[in-house]
Amino acid sequence: MRFLVVKAKTIKYVVAVMVIITLLAINFGNGPFASVFFGYAPRKVPIYSVETEKKQVAISFDSAWGADKTLGILETLKEFNCNATFFLVGFWVEDYPDMVKAIADQGVEIGTHSNTHPDFVKLSQNDMKMELETSVNLIKNITGNEVKLFRAPYGSYNNTVISTAESLGLTTIQWDVDTLDWKGLSAMEITNRVVNKVKNGSIILCHNNSDHILDALPIVLDRLIKMGYEVTSVGDLIIKDNYYVDNLGIQHKQG
Repeated sequence: MRFLVVKAKTIKYVVAVMVIITLLAINFGNGPFASVFFGYAPRKVPIYSVETEKKQVAISFDSAWGADKTLGILETLKEFNCNATFFLVGFWVEDYPDMVKAIADQGVEIGTHSNTHPDFVKLSQNDMKMELETSVNLIKNITGNEVKLFRAPYGSYNNTVISTAESLGLTTIQWDVDTLDWKGLSAMEITNRVVNKVKNGSIILCHNNSDHILDALPIVLDRLIKMGYEVTSVGDLIIKDNYYVDNLGIQHKQG
């Protein structure tokens, strides 16, 4: 009888320990705990959004092809007293240096979107570095500003992509609100996608030359402001130091 009691207690203890380990693995799946107990390398994740109590969101514009709507975007941002981030591809920077300067002169943030818009996951690490260094230098030569943010083309990434960007001082940025403006959606369809998905700390993805961006942007900004949001750049939204990014890509203040 004593043997059975001890055995039952032992089983309960083992089960409890396993439950605790499982819960910790779920909560810290990106960290060293999971690596120690389960033997796999932590998975790196870009920043999709930020955990914050502030009514603040960031809006971003990927720029790879065409520029005829860019000045209109800048005028709309100025009209609504909003900031933003442009993620520029290197060949776009070479084709439209005056636009790059106009973006910077307005105080709008510029990040890199690579040099030639390849799928980074398919590149060697040396080619990743070349893509990033080339695009960053092109931007810096025009603006004189440091480039601190990177958005991977097609949103394609893995640990090596993020680590390579980090080695060059770049933070990799995704998004949690996709306007799908590149699909030719109408201004109201774009607006509805934003207002239905946005939350504190959201990062909104747009494209600088999508068909209806100039019609949609004033409506989007007006709605966001009326909802109480400050619309700013990614750099103003994200946490700079002492943070971690969870498995969902949400950036949290450490501690």
